Amino acid sequence: MALCTPDWLLERIALGELPSDALAAARAKLEQEPHGAARLARLESDSRETLARHPPESVSREVARRLRTAQLQANAAPQPERQGWHGWSLSMPVAASLVLLFLSAQQDVVESPSLLPVRVELLETVGIKGDARLLVYRQDAGAPELLSDHTPARTGDLLQLSYISGGHRHGVVVSVDGRGAVTLHHPTTLVGPTKLQSGDAVSLTHSYELDDAPGFERFFLVTSDSPLDVGSVLEAARLLARHPTEASIRPLPLPGTLAQTSFTLEKVP
Repeated sequence: MALCTPDWLLERIALGELPSDALAAARAKLEQEPHGAARLARLESDSRETLARHPPESVSREVARRLRTAQLQANAAPQPERQGWHGWSLSMPVAASLVLLFLSAQQDVVESPSLLPVRVELLETVGIKGDARLLVYRQDAGAPELLSDHTPARTGDLLQLSYISGGHRHGVVVSVDGRGAVTLHHPTTLVGPTKLQSGDAVSLTHSYELDDAPGFERFFLVTSDSPLDVGSVLEAARLLARHPTEASIRPLPLPGTLAQTSFTLEKVP
């Protein structure tokens, strides 16, 4: 049975983000699939509705308001490292980037053969409670191995991510690596729900294979009691990823009203 076009590729087709030859081939394959044209039409319709609900002018004003609030908070008192941003400030060019990000509605996920999510069985982890945090398992032929922060890891390691909500209702999981790439893990799309499940550790529904990016792979869990703007979290991760040395130790440049925690793997040959 032929495989249907995955959602991540469908989004790239809708946005025209593939090379011309690849785009033509992907569209041709989609047209041969049952309901392929209807899936593409629904996605394009959803994008138009999103833009209609959030005009560029209102998005720009809201971004500017949030930036002013964050800067006032930073000037009033230093923020703890897990919640604030040290040494750098956000400016209006960042606001412009956020607007462009929202308008383009792109999913900032690194999509290469080594990074495409692989469907795996959910890991069951019970009896773990406390603050919001990430759990990272390494999968091999035996039982999954629960890793510690700063554990050495290698290209090809297959990871399973889990989170503990710590009572927070919403969250976004992203990662940055030593090459400056940013990957979205939860939700799986920019417009996906950010709701977290409460209670014991919850495994994300896809595993993640490490590529050959040098230095590190760092995962962030950003939590809130209100729905999160996935695009803003991705933009913060992009800003941080531009400076690999900082990206390995600094928090995401987000408002102090959002909590965040991270988990780092040290890449070794």
